[in-house]
Amino acid sequence: MKKILFLILMVHQAWAQSPANSSLKTKQVPDSLSIYNRMLNPSEMTEDLNLFLDIQKKANSGLYRYRSQKQIDSIYKWAFRRAYQPMSKIDFYKIILQLIDFEGSCHNYSEPDAGLVGYFNKQRGFFPFALKYIEGNMIFNSKTAKIPVGSRVISINNVADKVLMQSFFKYATADGFTQTQKLSSSVDRSYGLRYLFEYGIKDSFTIRFLAPGATQPQTVTVPAVSLEERKANLVLKHSAPIDSVVDYMVQPKYSFKMVNPTTGLLNLRIFSMASGPDDPAFPVYVAFVDSVFRTLSKNNISNLILDIRGNPGGSDPNFEQPMMYLTDSSFKENTLAYTIFDNGIPHEKYFWGISTAERMDSVAKAEGKLMLKDYFPTLRNGRNMQNVKYNPVYYPKQPGFKGQLYLLIDENVASAASHLASLVKAYARNVKIVGVETVGGYYAHNGHMSLIYELPHSRIKTKFSIVYVDQDAPVKPDQPIGRGIIPDYTVWPTFSDFMQNKDTQMEYVLKLIADKS
Repeated sequence: MKKILFLILMVHQAWAQSPANSSLKTKQVPDSLSIYNRMLNPSEMTEDLNLFLDIQKKANSGLYRYRSQKQIDSIYKWAFRRAYQPMSKIDFYKIILQLIDFEGSCHNYSEPDAGLVGYFNKQRGFFPFALKYIEGNMIFNSKTAKIPVGSRVISINNVADKVLMQSFFKYATADGFTQTQKLSSSVDRSYGLRYLFEYGIKDSFTIRFLAPGATQPQTVTVPAVSLEERKANLVLKHSAPIDSVVDYMVQPKYSFKMVNPTTGLLNLRIFSMASGPDDPAFPVYVAFVDSVFRTLSKNNISNLILDIRGNPGGSDPNFEQPMMYLTDSSFKENTLAYTIFDNGIPHEKYFWGISTAERMDSVAKAEGKLMLKDYFPTLRNGRNMQNVKYNPVYYPKQPGFKGQLYLLIDENVASAASHLASLVKAYARNVKIVGVETVGGYYAHNGHMSLIYELPHSRIKTKFSIVYVDQDAPVKPDQPIGRGIIPDYTVWPTFSDFMQNKDTQMEYVLKLIADKS
């Protein structure tokens, strides 16, 4: 079943583009923030909140997965109280962000009115430099004479680093109560549009920093830049060579190589190599996976590193393919999967589609309804159970890998990729997991199919996945409910390795292998 690509939606939806708003140009509306970020009155916000909550109750099967009804009611009461006074579209958007973040699903996502996003993207108000989350700090990551690489950023425009970081947590949704991606994304991904949404458009940035080895902070003020200039600067960031290693937009979707005579490395950067088993690309990928394990078996390779860091997910049955060579057990995609509605789409009048970049037309909508009916045919007792034909049993394949497996994960592993990590932890032979807790859950998630709605007054678009999924994940003593896959060895990038552009996590695995020999 098709899984929505979490990170693609988070990074490459309409708010990350510079959309031309032809309707606004035709009407010759003045290009002013006050036009796009207009004040919403209490009745408009109340109507949007009532609709938003009713959509969640009628279509979102995961609304009460990690939060009780009392807790959900409480945060919505807070939101309605905030709506008693007029506020701007951006401020109302921040309320919606906190509501979807509180629920606990990494597939949740919201973005403001496209016109507002387009306005911000055209402004010369962007932070010019790259920053990186290292050892709990905001570390300067650009090559410039103004600030040395590796400097700790203490504040920006008189807002302290920890306050800045905390303010961006709500933009990074996660399964359950996981915090790891919130930490890194609050620095690595928050100084484009998120900063403008949170702190407004600035003409300049006053940066207080502590240079490496220094004891006294320094302060510099730099002008804001355009979005294009910011993007160009990010390409030249200090950590670009090592960051690109796990970047699915740079690397092949899948690849294999021998790193030394006893160790193979299988990289799976994103599970979009095929849309499903009927895609002509699928047998090509299946043959590749088979060839990897035949090579390992033929050459009696004793170690395999499976690197899925940065993998945002994709479609199954892509992620199940390598798993069949790593286990002696049969497994399924899930032990339970259902939606909570039938006979069409709840609140169809406000349904937008499955991508915020383009509204779904009537033909695609009709096809989507037929697909939903096939996958989830009958609603009984509040649950529309998945058609069993879409949850097959996967059996071990030969030649299975019998050596030592090392799974490399990080905080950006989500959706189908975290599902693979869950299966590996549950069923793989001889596995050690290294890296950082994934943003996707070990036991469960809401996924597979997403719906996007547009609220009528604020024009906020909000996405959530409708399928409640319990993964085929046996209870483990080190796996709390509501958390991502917990590694056997938690390894974050270190400051010294950042300065030298070394891959801390890969170096750690290679040392484990060397020490074993």
